[in-house]
Amino acid sequence: MVSIDHAARKLLSYVPYVLVLIDLRYEGVKCGRDGSVDHHMEMGKKLLAAGQLADALSHFHAAVDGDPKNYMAYYSRATVFLAMGKSKSALPDLSKVIELKPDFTSAQLQRGNLLLKQGRLDEAESDYKKVLKSNPSQKEEREAQNQLRKSDEIQRLLAQAHDSYNSRDCGTAAALLDAVIETCVWDVASREMRAECFIETGEMGKAISDLKATSKLKNDNTQAFYKLSTIYYTLGDHEMSLNEVRECLKLDPDHKQCYSHYKQVRKLNKQILSAEALIQEQRYEDAVNKYEAVMKTEPDVHHFTVLAKERICHALTQGQQASRAISVCSEVLQTNPENVNTLKDRAEAYIQEEHYEEAIRDYEAAAKHGENDRQIKEGLERAQRLLKQSKKRDYYKILGVKRSAQKKEIIRAYRKLAQQWHPDNFQDPEEKKQAEKKFIDIAQAKEVLTDPEMRTKFDHGEDPMDPESQQQHNFHGGFQGFQGFNPFGSGPFSFKFGFN
Repeated sequence: MVSIDHAARKLLSYVPYVLVLIDLRYEGVKCGRDGSVDHHMEMGKKLLAAGQLADALSHFHAAVDGDPKNYMAYYSRATVFLAMGKSKSALPDLSKVIELKPDFTSAQLQRGNLLLKQGRLDEAESDYKKVLKSNPSQKEEREAQNQLRKSDEIQRLLAQAHDSYNSRDCGTAAALLDAVIETCVWDVASREMRAECFIETGEMGKAISDLKATSKLKNDNTQAFYKLSTIYYTLGDHEMSLNEVRECLKLDPDHKQCYSHYKQVRKLNKQILSAEALIQEQRYEDAVNKYEAVMKTEPDVHHFTVLAKERICHALTQGQQASRAISVCSEVLQTNPENVNTLKDRAEAYIQEEHYEEAIRDYEAAAKHGENDRQIKEGLERAQRLLKQSKKRDYYKILGVKRSAQKKEIIRAYRKLAQQWHPDNFQDPEEKKQAEKKFIDIAQAKEVLTDPEMRTKFDHGEDPMDPESQQQHNFHGGFQGFQGFNPFGSGPFSFKFGFN
């Protein structure tokens, strides 16, 4: 059993905490009295004048909470909302002001102006008429009359715009709606109609701008997000299309149109991302197959077909499949002759096929539309060097191999040709002399193309065996792979086919 003394001591230990709580309660009451509605109103006005809108708003919130019938508190808070660009929040406060003080003409005029901007013309006109029936100042009377005339003109323009739109004269309708929206900047219905006109006339950028505005002006505007997604999709922008349709589903997960479209876009987006990852991994043939699947997934949208072919062109070029690459790249360029990336890819494929003049033409065409592109400049210079080089000595042609040939293939070709053109195979002095020259060319070709550094130089248009550009090069060092071969010796060739 707990002793009384122990219980008393435990109770006394709580006394300090009780006193602190009482003290805090007292201070809270005191602060509450000091922080009166008048105090919050005064502080709010000072902060508003200083441009500290968020702090001013906090004080006006407190004033409204402290006195829900203080119309000036609502009006002041509406003023801050308007200064912050939050007209939707300002409108209920202005309505509350008018409810509490029906003869407050400034609030009535402000609300009329907001309603006019939203395209709520009948309500706006009602406010302006009430201002004129009250006891307005000259300035307020003049503004109300001007706004009434403006509203009447907008009513007329809207009627004409609807007639033009219904007649499918979208050009005229859009022009009329331009004039309407210049005043009714927050009019969702007018922007939606103008967006439809822009879609009809193919001005997708303008349609996107209007639909983005309506998605912000109207709460839960799933239809705007759906239309934005479909527009981006038809333009070939799968990522933006996916973003917009996701916004639609955030608002309504059961939206049938958005969900159906989402599945299509997600599938296509996944395929494209997968194809790009394969290109990064240098799995070029797999990337080609994946982009061919993209065209099957969406055969009706031209932009995706072009995108797929453009990337197939790139993958084939990178995969050294020059002939196929040139064919696909050419299809893309028939649609868009100014496609810089495809011009660069086809130029590279032409180089692989040793069609240097065609490569130069493509790089020059790309340069017209891709200023300051270092890759174009370097590619053009390389193609020009290779063209010049091809008119002299081409080690690939000497060995009869492609530029994409691997080292084993080069050595195999070298062995076959060296055996064929070995000088010991020829008895006639003139034929032997020609064979010696041919044999040296074969040997030099093998030496250059099996040495990574020299091959890189040659591929960039520089001949490592050219004395003019390689003055320090030791010519005899090019025959380290031969056993007993001295092309300049006076004795018989003792060459044996023990090639490296």
